[in-house]
Amino acid sequence: MHPREVFKAAILNNAASIVLFHNHPSGDPTPSEEDIEVTQRIVETGELMLIEVLDHIITGDGKYCSMAEQGLLNKSQSEPEK
Repeated sequence: MHPREVFKAAILNNAASIVLFHNHPSGDPTPSEEDIEVTQRIVETGELMLIEVLDHIITGDGKYCSMAEQGLLNKSQSEPEK
């Protein structure tokens, strides 16, 4: 998943924030290392574009994992100057 593909719809719709969502066919909603790395890259891209990533939710077998609740979004600590 490339950040430009993720943000295309957000830009075309003038979105200020987005929520990512996907499922794990295995049924285990635990984020993989790749899920974490890709999400971080998307969060960083969103910060540059001023489009906040609110959460990345993974579902599987009737369960879910919120990466925001797990503290896995790792937003940068600095806020852009206004």
